[in-house]
Amino acid sequence: MNFDLSVPTQLMQALTPDVFLMVGAMALMLVSALRPDSDEHQRLVGYCSIGVLLATLGIVIWFGSRGFTSGPGVIAVDGYRLAADMLFILAALGAIALGIEYNGREGIWNAESHVLVLFATSGMMIMAAARDLMIVFIGIEIMSIAVYVLAGMNRRSPRSAEGALKYFLLGAFSTGFLLYGIALVYGSTGSTNFTTIGHNIVQYKLAHQGMLLMGVGLLLVGFAFKVAAVPFHMWAPDVYEGAPTPITAYMAAAVKAAAFATFLRLWRESFDLLDFAWLMPVWWIAAATMIYGNLVALAQRNVKRLLAYSSIVHSGYLLVAIAAGTNSGSAAFLFYLLAYTLATFGAFAVVCAMSRPGDRDLEITDYEGLWRVRPGLAIGMAICMLALLGFPVFGGAGFWAKVYVLAAAEATPFRQLMPLTVLLVLASVISAGYYLQIVRVMFMKPRPEGAQVPAATGALTRLVLAISVALVILVGLIPARAVGWARNNQPTAPVTLSTAKAP
Repeated sequence: MNFDLSVPTQLMQALTPDVFLMVGAMALMLVSALRPDSDEHQRLVGYCSIGVLLATLGIVIWFGSRGFTSGPGVIAVDGYRLAADMLFILAALGAIALGIEYNGREGIWNAESHVLVLFATSGMMIMAAARDLMIVFIGIEIMSIAVYVLAGMNRRSPRSAEGALKYFLLGAFSTGFLLYGIALVYGSTGSTNFTTIGHNIVQYKLAHQGMLLMGVGLLLVGFAFKVAAVPFHMWAPDVYEGAPTPITAYMAAAVKAAAFATFLRLWRESFDLLDFAWLMPVWWIAAATMIYGNLVALAQRNVKRLLAYSSIVHSGYLLVAIAAGTNSGSAAFLFYLLAYTLATFGAFAVVCAMSRPGDRDLEITDYEGLWRVRPGLAIGMAICMLALLGFPVFGGAGFWAKVYVLAAAEATPFRQLMPLTVLLVLASVISAGYYLQIVRVMFMKPRPEGAQVPAATGALTRLVLAISVALVILVGLIPARAVGWARNNQPTAPVTLSTAKAP
C-alpha cells in the first residue's frame, strides 16, 4: 500500500506506530498518577510500559512485512524509518527493564520515569520518520524534554541535578542553533521539506548561496550537540555520570541513534549536492571527536564516565560513515548503530548489577577480581568491551561494524576520507588502553582483601545482559543477515541530486 500523505486519514495511518506509542504513554501517565509512589507501583507501570513497547514493535514489524510506502509528504514510510524505530524500541525496552530493578534499589519510585522513556521514544520515532524540518524540530523537542527530566530523576543526588541542569541549558542552546539553521534554509530554498529543498537547490542553482551554506552550518552545529561530537560534547560526561544508570545507557544509545538517523536522512535527501561545503567540517569534527574522546577516556577511573567518553568516540566513528555519503556508508551506519546499541546496553547492565545504592562501586578498581565472585558478569562485560573495541570473534559485532565503516569510507570518491580511515584505525588501537584495562582488572587482578561481594543480579538485569551478549556474538559470527538488513533499509538521495552530482 502506498499512503497518500495529502489525505489526513492516510497520514494518520502512516503514523500508526508513533501514535500508538504516544497514546499508550498518555494512558500510562494517568495510571502512574492514580496511586502514590511506591516500588510496587513503579514496577507495575514499568511492566505495562514494556507491554506497550512490544505492541509497538509488533506494529513496526507488521508495517515492514506489508511493504508499506508513501508518496511525497512531511513524513517517510520506508525501510530506513522502520529499521531506526526497531533500534529505538529495543533501547527503550532495555532501559525500562534495567530501570525497574534499579529504581527499586535506589528508591526512585516515580512511576512516570518509565512513561517518560515512552514519550522520548515516540519523539525519536517522529525524528526517524520526518521529511520536513518542522517535523524534525517537533520530534527533537518531544524527545529532549522527556530526557531532560529523566536525567534528573534521582532528586536525592546532587550529581543528577547538576547533570540535568547542564543538559537542559546546553540542550536549549543547541536548539537555538538548529532553529536558526532551519530559518536560513527555509529563507534560501523556500521550503522546509527535505525533497523540495534538494530539488530547489538543483533547480535554482543555490549550491553556493551564502545564506543556504550558513543555514547548513548551523544545522550541523545543532546535530553535533545532540550526538555529543567534539567540540560540542561538554554536556555529555557530567550528564552521563549523574543520570540514573539505565537512563545513561538509553541516552548513550537511543538519543545518539535518533539524532544520527535524522542527520543522515537530511543530508542524503536534501544536501547531498553540498558535499563540498559540509564534508570538511564533518571531517574535522570526526577527527577531533576520535582523538579527544580517546585521550580523555584513558585518564578515567569511573566506569560510567569512561563509557561516556567512549560514547563520544563512537560518535566520531559514525561520522566517518556519514561522511562517506554513499549507499554503502548508509548501510555501514545502520549496522554500526545496531552493534553499538547491543554492546552499550550489555555494558551498562553490568554497571547496574555492580553498583550499590547511591551509585557507589563505580570505580574500575571495584571490578578487580570480579571473575572470582561473579563470573557471569565478568564474561558479559568482557564481551561488551571487546565489541566496543572492535575485537574479532567474541566482540565480532563491533569488529564487523568498523570493517564496514572503513570499507565504505575507502570506496568513496572523496580522497579526503583516506586519512580519516587511518585515524579511525589508530583511534581503535588507542581505545584498547581503557577497554582492555577493565577486562584486565576483572580477570587478572586478585579480589581485594575484605572487598564486598556484589549483590545478586536481578532477573531483568540478567535478561538484558544475556540478550545483549548473545546478539553481539551472533551478529559477529553471522554478520551477513545484519548487513543485508542494513543495505535494504537506508535513505537514498533523490534522483535529481544524484544526477546533478554525476558529472
